[in-house]
Amino acid sequence: MENGAGDTTARKNILLTGRPRVGKSTLVLRVVERLRELGVTRMGGFYTLEVSQGGNRVGFDINTLDDRIGRLARVGLESRHRLGKYGIDMEQFESLAVPALEEAIRQGSLVVIDEIGFMELKSRRFRERVEEALSSPSPVLATIMRNRFDFPDAIKAREDVMVITVTVENRDRLVGEIVERLRERMG
Repeated sequence: MENGAGDTTARKNILLTGRPRVGKSTLVLRVVERLRELGVTRMGGFYTLEVSQGGNRVGFDINTLDDRIGRLARVGLESRHRLGKYGIDMEQFESLAVPALEEAIRQGSLVVIDEIGFMELKSRRFRERVEEALSSPSPVLATIMRNRFDFPDAIKAREDVMVITVTVENRDRLVGEIVERLRERMG
């Protein structure tokens, strides 16, 4: 595992970073699947999935760990919240992702956040829940953008955070390592 020197036992929060499309979200899903196979049921939060049409990416969906799905962003969506060609459906995001985080924190569950990125950071409520999750007793498994930006940089610098750079070479091996670390944290 990474994140430099120091005592890694105090780092209950795991942040995955790396190039776009390297497999960060897939790694999170594989960790969640493996934990479920091992009988871990106390997990909450959300992940994002790419939406494609005819081989072209046209947007992203929010998927909660309790199987609720909503639209995060679409090409051509009229919205005052935009990122490049994508209109962001902030109402859907805040009505699904934010409550999923709140519930996971309240239950003392593993908190899964995929992702802490430009689209998601447009929500003040989301940023507040991310900070609350990281400061809670619950472990957090999150993906976070690689780009330098105030909020993500502050999160990465926290003493209770371990930042792991996901690469094509290490992504398969990391599944087992992260599962073991989270199981230790979850008792």
